[in-house]
This record gives sequence, structure tokens and C-alpha cells, in this order.
Amino acid sequence: MARPRRTALQLLAALLLLLGVEVAPAHHARADTPFNVIAFYDGTYDAAHISFVHEANAWFPQQAAANGFTYTATNDWSRLNASELSHYQVVMFLDNYPQTAAEQSAFQTYMNNGGGWIGFHVAAYNDTSSNGWSWYHQTFLGTGLFASNSWGPTSETLKIEDPNHPATAGLPATITSSVSEWYSWQNDLRQNPAIDILASLDPSTFPVGTDPNQTWYSGYYPIVWSNRNYHMVYNNFGHNAMDYSTNTTLSSTFASADQNKLLLQEIKWAAGQAGPVTPPTQHTGPVTGYAGKCMDVAGAGSANGTAVQLYDCNGTNAQNWTVGSDGTLRALGKCLDVTSAGTANGTKLQLWDCNGTGAQQWVAESDGHLKNPSSGRYVDVTNGTSANGTRLQIWDRNSNAWQLWHLPA
Repeated sequence: MARPRRTALQLLAALLLLLGVEVAPAHHARADTPFNVIAFYDGTYDAAHISFVHEANAWFPQQAAANGFTYTATNDWSRLNASELSHYQVVMFLDNYPQTAAEQSAFQTYMNNGGGWIGFHVAAYNDTSSNGWSWYHQTFLGTGLFASNSWGPTSETLKIEDPNHPATAGLPATITSSVSEWYSWQNDLRQNPAIDILASLDPSTFPVGTDPNQTWYSGYYPIVWSNRNYHMVYNNFGHNAMDYSTNTTLSSTFASADQNKLLLQEIKWAAGQAGPVTPPTQHTGPVTGYAGKCMDVAGAGSANGTAVQLYDCNGTNAQNWTVGSDGTLRALGKCLDVTSAGTANGTKLQLWDCNGTGAQQWVAESDGHLKNPSSGRYVDVTNGTSANGTRLQIWDRNSNAWQLWHLPA
């Protein structure tokens, strides 16, 4: 049986110590200390799932730095063992779950001993051809087999079912989700007393889907839930919209501020540090770069498609960029965007309505490079020319000074 309360574990550990029995380190961090998260993934199946993994492994390190935890990502599932897990307070499954008996046993023991877990979308998938792991699918998640999915991926209105859970603290009665494909299950989670449904599809959101043959028109669909016997939360989201013909990401799992707040509070609670998360302070100012010049919106225009260029720093709003906690760079109410979500060297940068896609996600690396994870390329000054009006583009990473940028602190 899982132990639902941390205090019971602490009392047991103290008793064993008095008896001279060696006790493994406890998994949960104290409320005032940093904690460690390890995320397991495959990153090999379905472009939409792979896109989510890439995005998660760019977004979570940023959030970890802002919210007092470390984030380690690995596709080596053999690290799911007692020795390795003793260093982490929270485990994530991004796109799968452990397949070997040794890994499954280690994870079950970790959770029974008070470890924390956050899972996403396909990490719960289990049809008749999948590996059967009764404890995981029936006891832990409560889902049983996969039943159906909506299609295509859509953003939906979610109803907060349990406003008293620490993960939902401070959220409104309904929130807007990011875009995802949505799953349904064999088991009715409402009939399981161990399951605490945190969010479900709000009745106002139907129909759900764009394909008439895979659209849900009514019903009850849990989206986020916890098992009261464990420090765990499962999230039904984690499948981006894709142009499969060009392998282009068309949405972002981290485009919803309320959903992001829910997710960060889940992680904090799973680590034993329940409490509301205050969104990180947004930094605003010039983005300076090559030859001491600034990232600039041509003519201070705000129309979609306006060129982003290099220009003498002048303190105008055309050079006033906000570093968003969602991975965006914003000026004049819009986002720095890769034209047509291109991935080729030389694709120009522009201003565009913020839409949560991978074309608008940016990661500042410690040495000054500014990466677009969706394309795998970096912000670059065309031809390394320092003249005013030189367009900015994406290009393979190199050591040239025209790829180095300083974001507002």
C-alpha cells in the first residue's frame, strides 16, 4: 500500500533509526530548500510528441532557474533505479513510461516511499498491444486502457474541479488550455475514490476536435488529476499541433499562462513544497548585439511581417523587448517570429501576433547565443554586416560575434 502522508514516513524512519536500521534518504525536500527534478523521455515516436519533448526540455530549465529547482532530462531509462532516484524529489515522464521489470519496480518503490511524479499525455497511453502494467494503469493512474482521442489538436476551456488542491491555488474557475490532442479512458475516474480530478473539459467547450469522425460533442473528460495515495499529477496535454508534411510545429504546450501556473504548482506540490507560484518577473529593455547595436523593429511598425533588424540603439519602443516566461521575446505587443516557421539557414526574423508556436520560442544560452529550439538554429545578423537595417535571420550556431546577444536583465 502507498503511504498517503509524509509525516507517517518520517515517524517510521525515526523509529527505524532508533532501532539501528539504516534508512534510505527521504525523497521529499523541505519547504524552504531547492529540489531536483528528473525527466525521462524517448523522443522517437510521433512528430507531435517529439515536438513536445524538445519544447519541454527548453522550457523547464528556464522555469527551474526561476522557481528554485533543478531540471535534468534523460532518455536513459536505466537511470530509473533506487540509487539514481535518491537524488531527486520529482520524476517526470514526458512521452512514455518504464518498460522493464527492474525500472517498473524501482519507480513503484519510489512512489510508495513518498516520491513525486508528473506525467504527460502519452505517458498514460495503454491499448491492447501495449505493455500491461496493472499497478501503473489501474492502481496508480486509474485509467485502465486507452479508449479514444479527439482530433485534431485544439485549445479548450478547462473547469477547475478541485480549487482546494495546492496545484490549483489562485486559478480562476475555468482556464484556457494550450493546444493538444485529448485522450479518454476505459475507466470512469469519478468512480475511483483514490482519484482527485483537478480539471476537466468544461461543458461550454464542446465540440472538441476538428475531424467530424473524431470530435467529442458531449461527455465528461478528466484532463488533470491526482491519486490521493501518492504525490502525483497526470496531465492529459503534451501533443502539439503539427504540419506533418514539413515537420513544422504549429502550437506550444506552454502557450497558456494559467496552465503553466497549474503545472508549476503541481511540480512544487509533488516535491513537498505546496504553495502558490508567483510568475517570474518579466525583464524589459533593449536586446543588444553585434557592433553595439540593437535588435530593432523596422520603422517601429506593428503589422504582422514587419522586419526585425540591426540598428543603432535609440531607446525607442521599437527596441524595447520583453523576455516572456513562456520563452517569447515581445515588442510592440507582438512576438519575435521565424518567418513561416522556417527551419532553413537564412530564414528571416519578423514581428508577428503571439501564437505559442515553436517559431516564437527562444532560449538564451549562457555564452550569449539565442536559440530557436524548433529549428535548432540561432539568431544571426545576415552576412555579419553591421550596417543599420541589416536583417536578422536564423543560422547554424557559430562563434562569430554577430550571433551574440545580451537580453535585458
